[in-house]
Amino acid sequence: MNPKLTKSQQRIICSHLGRVKLQLLYKASIHGFTGAAFHQRCDTRSPTVSVGYNNSGYVFGGYTKQPFSQSGQYVFDDQAFLFTINQETLIKYPVKIYANAVRMMANCGPYFGEALVLMNGSQAIVYSNPGIHYTFNTAEMHGNNLNLTDCEVYLVEASPEFENPWRPVTWESEKRREMMDSIKFYCPMTNSVSQVRVLLVGPVGAGKSSFFNSFNSVFRGHVTSQAIAGCSATSLTTQFRTYSVKAGRAGNPLPIMLCDTMGLEEGTGAGLDVDDIVSILKGHLPDSYQFNPSAPLHSEARGYRKSPALKDKIHCVTYVIDACKISIMSTKLEEKLEAIRRKVNLMGIPQLVLLTKVDEACPYVAQDIRNIYKSGYIKDMMQEASARLGVPLSCVVPVKNYSEELELDLNCDILLLSAVIQMLRFADNYFDELSDRFNNMETKADDYL
Repeated sequence: MNPKLTKSQQRIICSHLGRVKLQLLYKASIHGFTGAAFHQRCDTRSPTVSVGYNNSGYVFGGYTKQPFSQSGQYVFDDQAFLFTINQETLIKYPVKIYANAVRMMANCGPYFGEALVLMNGSQAIVYSNPGIHYTFNTAEMHGNNLNLTDCEVYLVEASPEFENPWRPVTWESEKRREMMDSIKFYCPMTNSVSQVRVLLVGPVGAGKSSFFNSFNSVFRGHVTSQAIAGCSATSLTTQFRTYSVKAGRAGNPLPIMLCDTMGLEEGTGAGLDVDDIVSILKGHLPDSYQFNPSAPLHSEARGYRKSPALKDKIHCVTYVIDACKISIMSTKLEEKLEAIRRKVNLMGIPQLVLLTKVDEACPYVAQDIRNIYKSGYIKDMMQEASARLGVPLSCVVPVKNYSEELELDLNCDILLLSAVIQMLRFADNYFDELSDRFNNMETKADDYL
């Protein structure tokens, strides 16, 4: 039984209820548009969220902490409210008379006072009467379309929180210093490479440029904004850029280079071209190359490296994914990521996933970023990212970029540094694999001789 309420819509509702998750109890299109079917599956269960859908695209309903029954009586609920979801926003209409918050009618669906009834008289229609019990604008709530295409009821359950973090983290300034030194003094495992090159790939607005700015901020000692970042429907990055980070304002470059790309977009001929990804991976693309979504790079382009060295190639690919949007990722975007992943796999390049905006996705984490590995909700999203991108959960790392802060935060720094250390470890795996291949080729040559 698949819920009609999207993961994003569920998250929006849950953000008003605390650290909870929703479990689907009843779906009218499957169980029947009748009061009997509704009561059979929902009576005695609480708290609940009831949701109605119409063919005008409206999603609306109500919340009550009281269990449903068929007593015919009104029940008290000072926390009940009606709502409608407008894009990414929940508009809430609190109950006005607590004693008449919900009515337990046998031949109807969810019945909120005398204001809103989903499935009135066992029919797929809505009864809507704003007034004394709840006040709302009918055009705003459901567009004055009273015909239901579906009705669902969800049980509100406490979201699992782990007593101990499932990934242990040391949140101390000494640990931050230790991690910064580990990055600063890292040496690639091959003499021909002085800086590991990490390619950042992801949808528009996921936070690729913001990740570089945030990592750069840690070593600069204050929040920086070197790479262009912000909110836009199309990619703010239009060039292929390679960014080095210095160990302090006048320090030496760190042994890692972050390569930023155009954001991926759904449409054909928009955003980063998948063929350009291959050119980047092989080291052909010059710095500051201007992307052309309708025409990938060709070998006669200015600055094209025809014989790239190992130092020019990509040693680790990192997918940057917005935690708030992983569950509503479009099929076309998922197909683009899958096409890229297949090409990266063929080239034997390690792959990592950065899950950004975790504080926006989970109120428990927004309250304290140190709850990141105690949140069952974040772990669920990490598992979803793992499944959608086809990488192990151990390759998914959550981070919080600096976006509105003016000063650095120890805990954000530790997550950012942990992500970069994983990139360096994955690059080591890449160099190990190259070394093994070279040794095997030498062994076979010796055997032949």
